[in-house]
Amino acid sequence: MGKTAGNRDWAQIYAIYGIEQWQTLVFLLFHAFVFSLLSVLFLIYFDQICFFLDSFFLSGAARLAAGFTGAVTALSAVCLLFAAANFLYSDVPLQYQMAQRMVSSVGDWSCVKTALDLGCGRGILLNAVATQLKKTGSSGRVVGLDRSKRTTLSTLRTAKLEGVQEYVTCREGDVRTLPFGDNYFDVVVSSVFVHTVGKEHGQKSVEAAAERMRVLGEIVRVVKPGGLCVVWDLLHVPEYVRRLQELKMEDIRVSERVTAFMAASHIVSFRKPSELVAGPREVRLDWRC
Repeated sequence: MGKTAGNRDWAQIYAIYGIEQWQTLVFLLFHAFVFSLLSVLFLIYFDQICFFLDSFFLSGAARLAAGFTGAVTALSAVCLLFAAANFLYSDVPLQYQMAQRMVSSVGDWSCVKTALDLGCGRGILLNAVATQLKKTGSSGRVVGLDRSKRTTLSTLRTAKLEGVQEYVTCREGDVRTLPFGDNYFDVVVSSVFVHTVGKEHGQKSVEAAAERMRVLGEIVRVVKPGGLCVVWDLLHVPEYVRRLQELKMEDIRVSERVTAFMAASHIVSFRKPSELVAGPREVRLDWRC
């Protein structure tokens, strides 16, 4: 197996975190196999298929119809295989790499005493933050918040496997009403989570958008003045930027597009100003973010 940027074996990382999107992966691989098999059958039995279709089409059209159907079937198999490969890559390697990018955007972890990972899931980003705290000898702690108690227990297990359990605390809670006081955290991070809030209403619904904006408001509330927030998410980044401008956040940066789970994603980072001032904020496109 290849080595990651941190010189770790991918097999080790997969062993710790597993595959979260395995149902989707199995679905895609199964249908890719079915379409691949159908395309091979079209190729092997092409003449027989054309003979069968002759009774339904005009002369010469049967071969065209059979060829077109076979080509579409083969193309579908390729697309499904590509989608499966992207999901497999996005589920662990990409999330691990993006976690390293996100933690590297924080200048000095030794000064961080409290950090929050919103929607911590398996703990890939959470443990990356804890690793930075450990490396810098910080006395800080990172809190992982998730909607499921079962998930938080699993996250604590991965933190133990990573050797950072003493830097990690996990809590169950509602991200729309964070169970923390105002101006509590030095750093808030979140990885491919905010877009899932309100999905029961439909991703494009007004209700879902309002739920996501509520989460952003909660992030701003709990981070300290001058604190840094780094959010990597899918699909809705432009609306996040508009909301952050309305909230008068400073140093808003948007990374380049990264395809994750077959969708566009970006990292958005910003600081909560020490004093809120009127006027729009500039959005910076930071290709190093």
